[in-house]
Amino acid sequence: MLITTRGVRYAKASRFAEPVPCAWDGVLGTTERGPACPQPPSALVHVVGNSVEGLTFDENCQVLSVTAPADASGLPVLVWFHGGAYVTGSGESRKYDAALLASLGVVVVSVSYRLGVFGYLTGNLGLLDQLVALRWVRDNIAAFGGDPANVTAFGQSAGADSVYALMLTDTEGLFHRAIMQSPPLGARSPERPEMTAALREFVSVDESTSVEDVLEVQKDAMSMAAARFMPSGGMPFAPELGSVDLAAAAGRFELLIGHTADDGSPYVADQPEAWGVVTELVFAGPARQLATDWTTAGGQAATYNFKWRPAGAPLGACHCVELPFLFDPDGWKGAGMLAGQEPDPALARTVREIWAGFARNGMDALPSRSLEFGE
Repeated sequence: MLITTRGVRYAKASRFAEPVPCAWDGVLGTTERGPACPQPPSALVHVVGNSVEGLTFDENCQVLSVTAPADASGLPVLVWFHGGAYVTGSGESRKYDAALLASLGVVVVSVSYRLGVFGYLTGNLGLLDQLVALRWVRDNIAAFGGDPANVTAFGQSAGADSVYALMLTDTEGLFHRAIMQSPPLGARSPERPEMTAALREFVSVDESTSVEDVLEVQKDAMSMAAARFMPSGGMPFAPELGSVDLAAAAGRFELLIGHTADDGSPYVADQPEAWGVVTELVFAGPARQLATDWTTAGGQAATYNFKWRPAGAPLGACHCVELPFLFDPDGWKGAGMLAGQEPDPALARTVREIWAGFARNGMDALPSRSLEFGE
């Protein structure tokens, strides 16, 4: 038996202000999903479907959900940070229901945080939200049967980029291992500070600007960034990290990092000859390099390549295709990337077991330091 507690508020904040932590009221088993950050339609809706269907929207979107075995005690904890290029998505999405993962003896926490102009125009506010959520986990997860001394942060796409930023930012020991799924590290270029400055000059909003007008200005700002700054212009809103001390982070976290075989295909869908180029430049190459740098800096790292593709899939083993293997596949029915098919159940079980095993025992749980999933 599993217990899911949804929509737990971990912080509140005024617009463009740092998050203020909220005390948890001790209630378990709340069933209502929390709000998502206001956002535009996803550019990948034709690939993954509508990830915020049925959710309400509120700037105060700092909520999290916890799924755990009913008899949990001292279990490893997996904290999920959703993707969406830092402008779309929500941890409250039906697509991230974690019962199958939690049934393997882990506690899963899914975090929602501020996006776009609301979260990343000034002050890394979305990243600060995530740090407050991790502090909430440290202080409260034992009540759900989780071990606050054994926490793994995992995320996909912008969520994986968030995990990278969190590893470089966390000096409190808030988590201990990391799984980065298809991080767009190739979009982290030296021109990002210049682009962020241009965005701040371009975006003219304040506390009184309506949400609708903020999103309209954000749309125009993203078009400007895409035209003037590449590759970072493809993900204009993201944490600013400044100088990076990789050696310090490598000594604190075990790392599992990887990509899908055709990660880049949705972004150049009509140019199949470019799929591999985009995959290598934005996702695969930088992931391998980070794993190498991590090891060189004295840390432990393993890599994976997710190659499964449904027969007749228009985009191959594309960005996001591994997600139905981790979470409830019913939430992914109708996703264009699956071409009407379902994830292979045996492979899905294997993926979940490896993720849960890594959360439990780190590198010692991995069958190899270079994993491949699918054909």
